[in-house]
Amino acid sequence: MDTLAASAASGIRARLESLELLANNLANQATAGYKADRAAYNLYSAFPTWWAGAPVLPVVERQWTDFSQGMLTATGNPSDVALSGPGFFMVQGPSGILYTRNGNFRVGAGGEWLTADGLPVLDPGGKPVRIDPQRPFEVSRTGEILQEGVVVARLGVVEFDRPEMLRKRRGVYFEAASAAQRPRPARRAEVYQGKLEGANLNPAEAAVRLVTLMRQFEMLQRALRIGSEMNRKAVDEVARPR
Repeated sequence: MDTLAASAASGIRARLESLELLANNLANQATAGYKADRAAYNLYSAFPTWWAGAPVLPVVERQWTDFSQGMLTATGNPSDVALSGPGFFMVQGPSGILYTRNGNFRVGAGGEWLTADGLPVLDPGGKPVRIDPQRPFEVSRTGEILQEGVVVARLGVVEFDRPEMLRKRRGVYFEAASAAQRPRPARRAEVYQGKLEGANLNPAEAAVRLVTLMRQFEMLQRALRIGSEMNRKAVDEVARPR
């Protein structure tokens, strides 16, 4: 494959990866606590640097999650809670503890706190949160759950030294990448009852990015066609009788 075609093909592959990330972000723009995924580009040569004709290949060097704060929106639902500041709620996943910013919780018939998809919400000790389902409750800024003025449970809110090392699972859930990645009680996070944190995605910015990627994709396709046409003409020229 010639230099032009190789670079164009690599650029198309990189844009396809970015389009997939962007499409997933846009699909979750209304998901509470969703953290957008981003892509970082770099250029690589697949051949020795001394070869002047070596193609420079644009690739997605890494994908990363943007953990910036989303906007808090009031819902009026007492079991909805949102975090302001760095931190995560703890929930019990199928194979271990998961961490999330999505506080769209509900209280089950037995008083257990559950996520919207039925995962148990955990307290700081890793045990399921339970309250009396027949009595009203309040949630303090520190995550304490009170009924009739008495603390009956507490939401587990933790933080990590390097949240960027967390591994994303199922959209709004994250897990520790290794046993060495240990959470600690969140020190700066505040819990707001009756609110949810929105996705940290700017739809207008995402739409502009989508249009830009599509234009880049079209230009790279055109470059690939031009490279193929040049190769065909070169072969015809060589094969022509002298």
